[in-house]
Amino acid sequence: MFWDENPDDLPDLPEDIVDVSFRIDCRCLPLDHAHALSREIQAALPWLAGETRAGIHLIHGAESGNGWYRPQDPEHDLLHLSRRARFRLRLPRERLQEAQALAGQALDLDGYALKLGEANVLPLQPMPALMARYVVSDDAESEADFMLRMAEALRALEVPVSKLLCGRAHVLNRPDEAVHTRSLMVADLDPYASVMLQRAGLGPYRLLGCGLFIGHKDVAPVQNPQGF
Repeated sequence: MFWDENPDDLPDLPEDIVDVSFRIDCRCLPLDHAHALSREIQAALPWLAGETRAGIHLIHGAESGNGWYRPQDPEHDLLHLSRRARFRLRLPRERLQEAQALAGQALDLDGYALKLGEANVLPLQPMPALMARYVVSDDAESEADFMLRMAEALRALEVPVSKLLCGRAHVLNRPDEAVHTRSLMVADLDPYASVMLQRAGLGPYRLLGCGLFIGHKDVAPVQNPQGF
């Protein structure tokens, strides 16, 4: 019997896209801060709107648990943040120096102050399970239709479709529209497919935090659909 779990013929993993993680000084934020955060970051980095490979991760606090739970009342709930909370940007590596302009900036997110501190570069990790907290969906789209559409989109990216798990629906409000989203987990990925999916993302509104995948340690905590 021959068994090789690390074959030498796997393609080299691309390193051209990274996450930049900023320390933050902020006690709490509105639950739905996507538009305000995107507006402030784009004002500080005007080139971001034209960078198709960039994305703005929304900020999550302790309430997020394993990444799938989040308070559900955007009009009243606040995210209470610990000192470990971070703000992250997904960027082409060649934009790193320009992104450093954010360090030291104080942002006003609809009356809540957010100060950005020093930054660290985080390479994309080839984890077998990835999740996106927000992937754009249609308000009238059933969960089954959403999953079929996601499977087709993944195949178009040449990402093998083995295990998909759909989570909670969320609405991100912009002044001119409500953006309906669902969370999505993709599991059983090989290292190359994992990094390629993180590089590519799924769907529009990356600067609102949509379609951005991050590593997840285990599928088990979210197997119960009522738990996320």
